[in-house]
Amino acid sequence: MPEKFATKEHLLLKRRRLLVGGAAACVSQVAACARPGSTSFDAVDVLVRNAIRKGDAPGAVVAIGHDEKIVHRFVYGKRALAPVPEPLDWQTRFDMASLTKPTMTALAVMQLVEQKKLRVDDRVSQYFPEFACNGKGDISVRLLMTHYSGLPPDVPLDAPWSGKAEAVRLAMTSPLINPPGQKFVYSDINYIMLGLLVEKLGGLPLQQYARINILDPLGMTESGYLPPDSLRPLIAPTQYDEHGNMLRGVVHDPTARRMGGVAGHAGLFSDARDMTLYAQALLDRLKGRPSRFPLRRETLLLMITPQQPAGKAELRGLGWDIDTPYSSPRGDVFSHNSFGHTGFTGTSLWIDPDSDSYVLILTNRVHPSGGHSVVQLRHDVATVAGRALGLSAPV
Repeated sequence: MPEKFATKEHLLLKRRRLLVGGAAACVSQVAACARPGSTSFDAVDVLVRNAIRKGDAPGAVVAIGHDEKIVHRFVYGKRALAPVPEPLDWQTRFDMASLTKPTMTALAVMQLVEQKKLRVDDRVSQYFPEFACNGKGDISVRLLMTHYSGLPPDVPLDAPWSGKAEAVRLAMTSPLINPPGQKFVYSDINYIMLGLLVEKLGGLPLQQYARINILDPLGMTESGYLPPDSLRPLIAPTQYDEHGNMLRGVVHDPTARRMGGVAGHAGLFSDARDMTLYAQALLDRLKGRPSRFPLRRETLLLMITPQQPAGKAELRGLGWDIDTPYSSPRGDVFSHNSFGHTGFTGTSLWIDPDSDSYVLILTNRVHPSGGHSVVQLRHDVATVAGRALGLSAPV
């Protein structure tokens, strides 16, 4: 029988333990592979091959960008293992999972900020009065975007429910687990609410807003929500759902799936081509080069610099991760100004403006029955890639 879905709370705790427990193993493996100052990325390929052969993921697509171009790309392993093996290629589309948060939803919110349709310190209850219940009246957009809202990791999934309307009700009426602004707790409810804000103030369903205002301007023609059946052969499957059906072209996240496949916290499908376009356009905007990135530089800076409540140790921008327990894709040598995000299915993107670089890793590590961790792989690939680019540990 296929494995049942664990609760996301359990999986988040397991992931945190893997991040801490895998640190010692990372050091020895990176030391064996890395060659400081080398322009060869052979060590990256060795790490990926070893991880795939160990069964950490069926396959991986890796892209390393530097100085306005892709300097290395590597594809290894399988797109699918079940029901039959399929080869992986550069064109494979992946369920981006929580990479949806910064790349689509947070960007959309900041576009609305630029248009003066809202401010980041507005209370969410100004737009959704029903959200104020259970002590949530003072939660701001900023607290949602930085995961300091005090909300739990997710809406309840232990009882059966379906439909966007019920998800909205559960998010609106959710109790707090911490006072707002006190503690960093990564929460999908935060981005469910932000997605609802985008729809309310942007005047379009979230997937249409993203297509018109983000994907099309960036030329991301291979990306979107709710992929049609005709694209299924190009999509890396994730895992068996609770009914024993293999998820392929259907969002893996159980909350987003119950909501119909589109949500502020998950739902985007994309490939390496489009994600490298996104990363390069973002870097170009930061560097003052010609760019199609659909946001002004001064607004983008708010997304990638610390915006959490004063005095808090876990550093988050308005959408992007900077320095928290989820920051393993930084590795050991990218700068303190670097930022990125991960996706539960096995995707990650880390961007370093100081070195004009990025590392993209796409896997479907949950395939076929829950999968393994790629936390160590993310850390190690970033470290050896950075060293190949001539970087050393920041001080």
